[in-house]
Amino acid sequence: TKAPRRMMAICNNLGFVPDKFFPKGSGKDYEPSPYLEELAEVRDRFTVLDGVSHPGVSGSHASDVSFLTGAPGPGTGGFQNSVSLDQFVAAQLGPVTRFPSLTLGVNAYPGRRSLSWTESGVLIPCEDKASEVYRRLFLRGTDAQVKAQINELRLGRSIMDAVGQQSKSLQKQLGQRDRERLDQFQTAVRDVERRLLENEAWAERPKPQPPIAQPTDPAQRTAFMEKSRLMFQMAKLAFETDSTRAITLLLDTNYTPTVSDLEDSDVEITDGYHNLSHHGLNSKKLAQLEAIDRNHLRLFRQFLQNLAGVTEGENDLLTNTAIISGSTLGDANKHTTTNLPMLLAGGRFQHGQALAFDRQQNYPLPNLFVSVLQQMGIEADRFATSTGTMRGLELA
Repeated sequence: TKAPRRMMAICNNLGFVPDKFFPKGSGKDYEPSPYLEELAEVRDRFTVLDGVSHPGVSGSHASDVSFLTGAPGPGTGGFQNSVSLDQFVAAQLGPVTRFPSLTLGVNAYPGRRSLSWTESGVLIPCEDKASEVYRRLFLRGTDAQVKAQINELRLGRSIMDAVGQQSKSLQKQLGQRDRERLDQFQTAVRDVERRLLENEAWAERPKPQPPIAQPTDPAQRTAFMEKSRLMFQMAKLAFETDSTRAITLLLDTNYTPTVSDLEDSDVEITDGYHNLSHHGLNSKKLAQLEAIDRNHLRLFRQFLQNLAGVTEGENDLLTNTAIISGSTLGDANKHTTTNLPMLLAGGRFQHGQALAFDRQQNYPLPNLFVSVLQQMGIEADRFATSTGTMRGLELA
């Protein structure tokens, strides 16, 4: 009977132009930056963070894989990722929804980039097509198709059982390092088995009625803003129908060519997104990058407003959904991974403020994750490299 509590994490892996993003001052009376002016209509629904980062996470463009894990050393030899925040949440909540989590992406580099990682540090690929997300959420198929799907799930489970048994027979023949790798593999197999069982349990249950028609995916990666808008729409529908409680969205700007579909902008984009991020203070490149950044924030504002427009219990959908949005690059032009541009929106927190920490000795970003977990009712005192909950962030 109580309204569910949810989380979403959004990462733009090229970040924002720093001096356009961060506000002046702190607390409730902070002076918004040019970028934060785009969010003026929802100022009381978010908190802006300054002076935060992931301890030990460097690696330039490789750092986005640690956005929700905090695992140090991405991009180095022998790097092993750890469980991401959304997958930790999914494991704690169990199969209370059809999808324990949704892993979404816009232009996400296939098989290489994702915000979601299993307990054993295995990448969960992004779904890059809004039409496919819609199909999974709302389209059930015929009885024959459902039966075939269940048979496929059972076959997959039997294969996983066989693989698991065979791997155990190798255990005594291996050295310590190989045994550790085999243990990681067995953990991954058990995770797949669990997911197959959960999928089989939901396969015969009816899906929600689709509230809108199936979207049409843009044909080109250059239609970046439209692809992003559709993914925000799918995230809203997934939460609104309680199809999941955890969503990640990777805006892979590093893998995006020239952006061709800016709205409310007279600026012509003539270069690829990545090249623009390395602007070298060139005024023409900065003007193009600012136009793109502003479009990002307008889409984010619209997303928050759309969630706030849905009544759920005694609150609205935004109040029941904590949204972490930011990047693991503080300044893409310099490849720095400190002073990250971060926003926390929604959830049952006191918002309308800026929390400013030491820009020389950054405050650990995973403390925010612990606060989000506790706000969702999940008992957790630590996550990744956290030192506790986030200072200055209070519950409403």
